[in-house]
Amino acid sequence: MLNPKIENLIKKKSKSKIVCLTAYSKNIAKNIDPYTDLILVGDSLGSVLYEFNTTRLVTLDMMINHSKSVKQGITKSLMVVDMPYQTYRNKSEALKNAKKIAKDTKCDAVKLEGGTKIIPIIKHLIQNNINVMGHIGILPQSVKGKFKVKGKNLREQNQLMKDAKALEQAGVFSIVLEGIKSAVAKKITSNIEIPTIGIGASNDCDGQVLVTDDLLGLTNSNIKFVKKYADLGKSIQSAVKSFRKEVINKKFPSKKYSY
Repeated sequence: MLNPKIENLIKKKSKSKIVCLTAYSKNIAKNIDPYTDLILVGDSLGSVLYEFNTTRLVTLDMMINHSKSVKQGITKSLMVVDMPYQTYRNKSEALKNAKKIAKDTKCDAVKLEGGTKIIPIIKHLIQNNINVMGHIGILPQSVKGKFKVKGKNLREQNQLMKDAKALEQAGVFSIVLEGIKSAVAKKITSNIEIPTIGIGASNDCDGQVLVTDDLLGLTNSNIKFVKKYADLGKSIQSAVKSFRKEVINKKFPSKKYSY
């Protein structure tokens, strides 16, 4: 029996767009939860929070600790946690680590990167009652060097479609399409029965995901698909400057803020 939140997400396929964002802490999760369908605790936290130049350095403990915090801020959204690099190299390792993530974080599902190559692992997780979200296209855990858009040639296009179909048949409830040519993302979306979530893959996908810190202007991301909806960096600096000024001028704390 599927998780009710997952069932609702699947029902949105081709009917209404799915809104997804990342969160790495309770405070962010609490503020985005009213407006999102899915909150992803992504291993993107490696670069966003720790200045890692690859997601490969993110550990299972990091993912679990941040996810515990995020869970406290969620009341309605589906919560998905990325399984980090080298935590699902074989079926037994994957199940052990997925069970730990699920038990420790109370998340709704985990996300794994890859297509046909990891189908036996995904099937094993699903057979053992672990809900799985797929991820194809650019696979940050597998990339060395610069990310390259996928689906530019026929070979890649065929493989992406093969991957998407295989993931669907294996039982994943949704697939992230990252950095895929628009026409290819559209074709995949229209040829599978489960929702696709795009990131740099056109608005033909069933939903979209962005890194919340990028959206809020808390990072210096210059990635093509990132749109900055706010500049919280400036707002934070302005608030801190005001605090600094009042402390130096002995205006804070006033009687109102003193015992």
